Amino acid sequence: MKALVLGAGIVGITTAYELNRDGYEVTVIDREAEPASFTSYSNAGLFAPAHAYAWSSPAAPGILLKSLWKGDQALRLKLSADPKFWRWMWLFWNECTAERAALNTMRKARLCNYAQSVFHETVARSKVAYDGRMGGLLYLYRSPSALAAASAKSRVLTDNGCVIETLDQDGVAAKDPALAPVKSRFAGALYAPNDESGDCRLFARNMGQWLQGQGVTFKFGTTITGFETEGGKISAVITDKGRETADVIVLSLGVYSPALAKQLGQDLPIYPVKGYAFTAPVAGRNNPPTIGGVDEETLVAYAPYGKDRIRVTGTAEFSGYGRDFAPKDFATMLSTMQALFPDGAEWSKASYWAGLRPMTPQGTPILGRSRYANLWFNTGQGHMGWTMSHGAARITADLIAGKPAAIPLDGMAYAT
Repeated sequence: MKALVLGAGIVGITTAYELNRDGYEVTVIDREAEPASFTSYSNAGLFAPAHAYAWSSPAAPGILLKSLWKGDQALRLKLSADPKFWRWMWLFWNECTAERAALNTMRKARLCNYAQSVFHETVARSKVAYDGRMGGLLYLYRSPSALAAASAKSRVLTDNGCVIETLDQDGVAAKDPALAPVKSRFAGALYAPNDESGDCRLFARNMGQWLQGQGVTFKFGTTITGFETEGGKISAVITDKGRETADVIVLSLGVYSPALAKQLGQDLPIYPVKGYAFTAPVAGRNNPPTIGGVDEETLVAYAPYGKDRIRVTGTAEFSGYGRDFAPKDFATMLSTMQALFPDGAEWSKASYWAGLRPMTPQGTPILGRSRYANLWFNTGQGHMGWTMSHGAARITADLIAGKPAAIPLDGMAYAT
């Protein structure tokens, strides 16, 4: 049996792994030159079930509106003439109630916790290196009131399998001595001992090499343009290099999934939300963080990668498909890191990047069979692609095999 995976980001790579494990002859197609060259290229690296909060929250509309005149907001809105943008924003707005936010967070946490268990199995089997770091993650809060509110809010996560502890200033310094000189800036933190971090791009590229050794074929530099259909099935995938056929096809093209699905008369509510990242080198004299975390006041996330670099990410910009950036887009991120870890890295030598997260209004991915019998969706993992991908891939492979999913798919299963 032949399987065709459309997309070689982290979602496509993990899907290829699971289908190969199930005995399929797998081919992966991607327009880039190697795996993880688009959204997965420079993500935060936090494997963070305990930070699975839905972005569509009661606070989100106010933050987005405020961002129209104040550019330092963690969520930013840039008005667009694209009708798809306004349609998606309307759907997002409708999810911004307390009830919907709690439900979407529960669903995200459930998938993320399952995905982490699958991830550990995958790493144990493949031995793929990815600069992984255990030891938990810190979610830092500046005021006692914010810390207390976060602790209460975290109940929806702890009720769904996450372990979260509340730390005071000394507890923060004990978990990460690099924060000891600035511990007075914080009231404390929520500490998730089971959360972890690692380089998503490194994992995807090393997994790609491992999969090639397992017989998986990769066709890079190949753009998918459409489909041929016959009798309720996809008879061929059309690319700029020719036709591709398979018994099973999985669509994992992130922000470009909706355009292809639309050719088949299916509407995927996915739209890009832009994120910014920079990577700074660590030299011998630096005092970098020992574990990753998030400054919850600025929503700037950071993760040490190996011994030689730090990844820093921030901002969710609702602005369309553009990937341009300017120095001012990184100002809050850079000042946050310089304040937390003044000697943490060579901040002046950082490299910068912007990417597009494939978001659904709920923040949960779209999984399941399309209206065509041999086409399946595994897409829309949004800002948690690294965390969700392994579980979503296993679920997709199980559904293709006719097995029940390991977790309920409420809010994720595509309704044909």
